[in-house]
Amino acid sequence: MKLYLAIAALMLVLAAHADAEEETTIEQHFANFHSKVMEIGSDLSEKAATAFKKLEESEFATKARSWFEEQFAKLKGN
Repeated sequence: MKLYLAIAALMLVLAAHADAEEETTIEQHFANFHSKVMEIGSDLSEKAATAFKKLEESEFATKARSWFEEQFAKLKGN
């Protein structure tokens, strides 16, 4: 009976030790955090560049630019 209890206790200790080894360290957390921040930053920069490009090529921007160019040409001509 004592042998069975000793084996069961040993199995519990080994299982707890195996679980403890799988936990990530603070260094791994920071490395993971750094990679996530870099990923978010690159995604954000891509989205911002795409939005600015769409805005620059939009009909409103084109008309506004041409209007300002016309007004500047009129002022410059007078």
